[in-house]
Amino acid sequence: MFAYLDSAATTNVLKEAADAAYAAMMEGWSNPSSRYPSATAAAKQVAEGRAAVAQALGCSPKELVFTSCGTESDNWALRAGLYVNRRKGKHLITTAIEHSAILETCKQLEKEGYEVTYLQPTAQGNVSLDELAAALREDTVLVSMMLVNNELGTVLPVKEACALVKRFDRKILFHCDAVQGFLKVPFTPRSLGVDLLSISAHKIHGPKGIGAMYIRSGLSFPALITGGGQENGLRSGTEATSQIAAFGVAAKLCKATFRQDIAHMEALKQYTLAGLAGALPQVEVIAQGEAPHILALTLPGYKAEVLVRVLGDNGVCVSAGSACHRGKPSHVYAAMGLTKPQRDGAFRISFDRSTTVEEVDYFVEQLVKAKAMLFPTMS
Repeated sequence: MFAYLDSAATTNVLKEAADAAYAAMMEGWSNPSSRYPSATAAAKQVAEGRAAVAQALGCSPKELVFTSCGTESDNWALRAGLYVNRRKGKHLITTAIEHSAILETCKQLEKEGYEVTYLQPTAQGNVSLDELAAALREDTVLVSMMLVNNELGTVLPVKEACALVKRFDRKILFHCDAVQGFLKVPFTPRSLGVDLLSISAHKIHGPKGIGAMYIRSGLSFPALITGGGQENGLRSGTEATSQIAAFGVAAKLCKATFRQDIAHMEALKQYTLAGLAGALPQVEVIAQGEAPHILALTLPGYKAEVLVRVLGDNGVCVSAGSACHRGKPSHVYAAMGLTKPQRDGAFRISFDRSTTVEEVDYFVEQLVKAKAMLFPTMS
């Protein structure tokens, strides 16, 4: 049996989305910037994809710029946001549990003379608004806070944090990495109050290689790539028509079943916890993440990487942390202050709209077998 429980890393592409991409490549392959009829049809596909993603996100299509992925959107948001406020100062605030797309960019910015304050997580993997308030300064120009942590499933207080920041100084830009939150928890950019927000298609059953960034209407923002003037001059280059078409279809379909999908994933999460409690009471929950699709667990003292490898050999896909770490220790777990046995035994399972109870049952069964085989003398 094959049990895929790593949807926080990526999701399977919906057939309807793949069909849309194929049709765009084989039939609608003209350059959308050209002026003949087939090119006009391609431009229409881009417009329809943008409208569908914008509708699912809850913003105007004019506020949505397509990028290659969430990482690109995150990088652009930080660097361009700092440029917008370049005369105000060189201080930015983020959290110590952000995605590496944010943290690695911040490290590079520090080398370039910027000062970064990293808000430390609570024991449950969230952030304190009081700590944020204490970190704000007259020279603060940008705050970046993710909506859903990709390793813990915690939902960070972005709405409250943004309101706090804007009360302190409305000129401070607020960016949100919502890659793990898009169509997993209810929100719109306006409900959060943010200026900038990143999303990605492959987390919602669309293809890899296409993401988007919300840029609040009225915000003057510098271009990421200059050239032919595509994406309203903000990101030049021939549009990725097939990926955009597929992104639009995936967003439309997942938006249509959003409430049912949330309920399904939350039910699976509770079912998994119950199954593990009965079969492996040694398993601990690292954080009570509010997001329905992510469950961070640990078997303290055991080697999660070995367990994950054996599970994979038996058709079960889970993650020893984030796929983006490529085997490196999790900065999230370190920031939370987990003990070494807890960190060593940490693994993540994550669900999507297509995950089944049978997959969960098989995972629990194989985890019990893997533990008994690899660590027979450990209780």
